[in-house]
Amino acid sequence: MQDNAVGRDPVRDAGENRHWKRDRPGDQHTTEKEDRLGVEVVAAAVAIIGHQPVVLTTRGAGGGGANRLRLPSARFSPGRHETLEVALRGGLATVGAPEFSYLEQLAADCRLPADERASAAQGRSLSIGYLALMRAETTPANRSDWVRIYDLLPWEDWRKGRPKCLSEEIEPALLRWVEMQPEADRGNAVRCRLGRVRIAFGVGESSWDDERVVERLDLMDEAGLLGGTSAATLDPAHCRIAAAALGRLRAKIRHRPVVFEMLPAEFTLFELQRAVEAILGPNLHKQNFRRLVEGMGLVEPTGEVKSHTGGRPARLFRFRPEVMLERSAPGMRIRPGKAA
Repeated sequence: MQDNAVGRDPVRDAGENRHWKRDRPGDQHTTEKEDRLGVEVVAAAVAIIGHQPVVLTTRGAGGGGANRLRLPSARFSPGRHETLEVALRGGLATVGAPEFSYLEQLAADCRLPADERASAAQGRSLSIGYLALMRAETTPANRSDWVRIYDLLPWEDWRKGRPKCLSEEIEPALLRWVEMQPEADRGNAVRCRLGRVRIAFGVGESSWDDERVVERLDLMDEAGLLGGTSAATLDPAHCRIAAAALGRLRAKIRHRPVVFEMLPAEFTLFELQRAVEAILGPNLHKQNFRRLVEGMGLVEPTGEVKSHTGGRPARLFRFRPEVMLERSAPGMRIRPGKAA
């Protein structure tokens, strides 16, 4: 062993080793492709227009072609963007979006593009989703690129009770899908299909949890039920980000006063109630809701009234920022699936 090591040139050996690695068919080239990662920043820009939660969309090439709707997005470039937020603002500016009043990162998803040719050219894509809230007073109501979230996810809208599409279409189809479950999975009640359906959709003795928006979308996708729904009009990865935005907003509104980020500076209690209902789903009892809001000190009267309400003039209120210092979680304490 020692004799073989005497007189060898480490520089020459390193060079020979480099040539050997380079000459291996496709070895280095394949590694570089696998390591290539594009970063896409995607905004689920949510506003409330006409008592409806809407999300801003655009049309782009995405995985489904030029006609498929997408959320506003931008490619993050370390050389041009100091932060992900800078790239996100640029992406929203390209579609003329109003300034957002609240921003929160949702999740990151790394997957191969739907088009295999794009995969070979671009490598994997890392999509980082953000929830961006827009104020009603800065949101043009006549823009065609605002899409109602409940048009995309109609099973999430409980303002008129349990949606018919759940009982008439989705649940029967899911139960048929459960029957096709592999026998090996039937022994585990938590991981099996039936257990997942019960938890996500509140079937049987389980109760509906309005924050499990992504779980429901993923189950329907796995069962092959999204193809005939409005959700299919949105790029699949972006539709999942929109679902994550709704779920996060429902969870957040119970602990933080984020609903006021989508309202004008001055509003009536009726407008506040309709905004909360638009996000959480079920209609709320008017007097109970007002006692809840006033009892928690979330709002204060401005001393002014709004005359054009279709009825008696209504008092105007504004958000009390002091509540952020008075309690750690100043949100709408409304349990999932329950009216105030």
